[in-house]
Amino acid sequence: MVKSIYSVEYKTVIDALVAERKHAGITQSQLANKLGKPQSFVSKIESRERRLDIIEFFHICRAMGKDGVEILRSAGIC
Repeated sequence: MVKSIYSVEYKTVIDALVAERKHAGITQSQLANKLGKPQSFVSKIESRERRLDIIEFFHICRAMGKDGVEILRSAGIC
């Protein structure tokens, strides 16, 4: 069995980010296009195959028209 390198808090943030994307009615492909990335970039982040850094997090939030700090708050991070 492979042990996850991601904390509960990280998983919570990614879940909140995915929920915000879906609530906004934005597909992974649409988000990827706004970011100038392939759809697989978003998919790998959302499936936790690829670790998201803080700068990328805020770029994704901006591309969705969301406030990153509010997403972190909703996830109970700050």
